[in-house]
Amino acid sequence: MFATQPMIHNGVLDAIGHTPLIRLRRYLDRNDIDLIVKFEAANPGGSAKDRPAKNMIDVALARRQITHQSTIIESSSGNMGIGLAQACRYHGLPFICVVDPRAQQQNIRMIEALGGTIEYVHTPIEGDFLKARLARVCQLLERIPNSYWPNQYANVANPEAHFHGTIAEIDQALGGQFDALFVATSSTGTIQGCQEYLRMRGRDAKVYAVDAEGSVLFGGSHGPRQIPGLGAGRVPPLAKSTCVDRVLRVDDLQCVVGCRRAAEREAMLVGGSAGGVLEAIRELGNGPRGNGLRGKRCVAVLHDSGCRYLDTVFNDRWVETNLHCSPERLRSLIQGTQTNRVAQLEEVVS
Repeated sequence: MFATQPMIHNGVLDAIGHTPLIRLRRYLDRNDIDLIVKFEAANPGGSAKDRPAKNMIDVALARRQITHQSTIIESSSGNMGIGLAQACRYHGLPFICVVDPRAQQQNIRMIEALGGTIEYVHTPIEGDFLKARLARVCQLLERIPNSYWPNQYANVANPEAHFHGTIAEIDQALGGQFDALFVATSSTGTIQGCQEYLRMRGRDAKVYAVDAEGSVLFGGSHGPRQIPGLGAGRVPPLAKSTCVDRVLRVDDLQCVVGCRRAAEREAMLVGGSAGGVLEAIRELGNGPRGNGLRGKRCVAVLHDSGCRYLDTVFNDRWVETNLHCSPERLRSLIQGTQTNRVAQLEEVVS
């Protein structure tokens, strides 16, 4: 059998999308749930954020909101920063990324390698680093002539990228035949685009938002969070029009367990939010209401790669210091011989 001729893309941005769907046969320790994941780490910038980063810049250029002399400024915990750095470098646009101390050092180095400039905020505002980052963005916009803020938190080009890309690819590949979709939330662009697509196509799949404990999304309470890219310290404008069927909240340790278990069981390195999504599915399936997933096809969007979390999520010393979990207990949680807790399930009223 001959291999198909690979597509030749006209530049790296054209290679964004059409990421693989992978069936996970070992993760759940059960064969009555068909678990398929959308592996967004296969995007050239390494995450699902490549999609909206490209779309937001393309739309701004098409509408002449920016020119090739504009400076792009955005707040990011990492992945959006990398996606925008890639898109801006391709178009020859200067890019400034505002980050806080939780940003992974590898992400920062990648942004810089792609020509981006890093602007740090070190002090939270009212206990929230996102507020501090956004305040710095506003300061830079006032100071730098011809500057532009894509504003991933309110820009409709964010969910549109997932409407036309992520969920459309899933739906077409599976012929619309899946029962549940699990998506990690932060700016809520991914889940909003997915939910709108499914609604417009008349699909019956339930949409589960996987959010962090300590996130204020979907009526949550503000609290400390260690895993970047999951949850939010303030409700972004996009979230105000986002409607999902259920919310599952996971803690930082569950995210770590999910990442480690995916590496051990499936030989896949996935990022922190992806680990949380996988554990939410596993614990929901094993919980009192787990029978609702029996016989179902579940699709999970895994936003990025574990390669960016080697010094944190995959580092036993970091886990013990920051999450107070010994290597022995972590091993038990990964193997499933010790229960962490059943993911909290919340009804969300439309």
